[in-house]
Amino acid sequence: MAEKVIIIGSGPAGLSAAIYLAREGFDPLIIGGSISGGQLMLTTKVDNMPGFPDGIDGPELIERMRVQAEKFGTRFVNEDVIDVDLGTMPFNIKTQSNMYQANALVIATGASSRMLNIESEKRLMGHGVSTCATCDSPFYKNKDIVVIGGGDTAMEDSLFSTRFCRSVTIIHRRDSFRASKAMQDKVLSNPKIKVIWNTEVIEILGDKKVTGVRLKDNSGKLTDMPIDGVFLAIGHVPTTDFLKGKLKLDDQGYIVAKEEVLTEIDGVYVAGDNADKFYRQAGTASSSGIKAALRVREYFQKMQK
Repeated sequence: MAEKVIIIGSGPAGLSAAIYLAREGFDPLIIGGSISGGQLMLTTKVDNMPGFPDGIDGPELIERMRVQAEKFGTRFVNEDVIDVDLGTMPFNIKTQSNMYQANALVIATGASSRMLNIESEKRLMGHGVSTCATCDSPFYKNKDIVVIGGGDTAMEDSLFSTRFCRSVTIIHRRDSFRASKAMQDKVLSNPKIKVIWNTEVIEILGDKKVTGVRLKDNSGKLTDMPIDGVFLAIGHVPTTDFLKGKLKLDDQGYIVAKEEVLTEIDGVYVAGDNADKFYRQAGTASSSGIKAALRVREYFQKMQK
C-alpha cells in the first residue's frame, strides 16, 4: 500500500516538513539516509537559530526536531534512496534494500560541502574547521582565520568574516580567482584580507582545536602558518544524482524549483539546500520544508474536490 507522503532527507528541511505533515495527520515516512541529519551534524554550535539564545549544538538541534516529528507520528527509515520513478502514480522510491510508493513526495536531500579530503579536516570539523562562515565566523572575534577557495562563495565568506575576525587570509591554489570581478575587487581592496596564491592546504594542524595550517606552494615548498580557524569555501554538491533524468536540474545539479518548492511534477516538492545555492542556512532550509508541507496539504485538498 502506498504511503500518503514520503520525505527523502532528514535534515532541517525534511524534519520541518515532517513536523507539519505529521501534526495534520498525514502520517509521513522519512527515508533519512544511512547518515542522517544533514550538515548540522557537523556543526558544534548553532547560535543563530531563533529560540535558542544560548545556542545549541547542531546534532542536538536535529535530535530535538526528530523527537518532535516522532511525537506527531512520523516514521523513519535509515536507508539511502538510489532511484525514483516519478512517471507513475503512486511514485516509486527505491532504496538499496526496499521499494516504497508514495502519493506525494518531498525531496529534502540537501547538499554537501566539497572537502579537502584530508584526515585532519574530519578530525577537527567543528573544532576550528567550518564549512559555513555566515554560521561560524562570529565565534572568531579578533582572531585570525583562513578561507580556502577562489569562487564567489570564498569571496563572500571572506568579506563577511572581516566583520568579526582580526584578519582573513584567502588561500587559493591558482594565480587568479574564478569569482566575479565585482567580488574580486571588493576582496582585494579590503585591508583585512590578504591572499596567498598558487598554494594548497595539505594539513590542518592541531590536536583538539585548530592551531595552524601546513601550506604547499607550486614549487613544493612547505610552510606552517599559525591560525585560529579554517573555513572551507570550495563549493557545494547537491545530493541529487538519483534524480538525473527524473527532474529538471541545473548545470550544477541543483533542482530547478518554481515558487521555491514546486517541481514540474504535481505531487513532487523540493525543500532545502538541494534547490538553494544561495542561503544554505538551517533556518531557511526549515522554512522551505514548512512551505513544501503546506503545498502537500494543498495538493491533497485539490485531489479531494
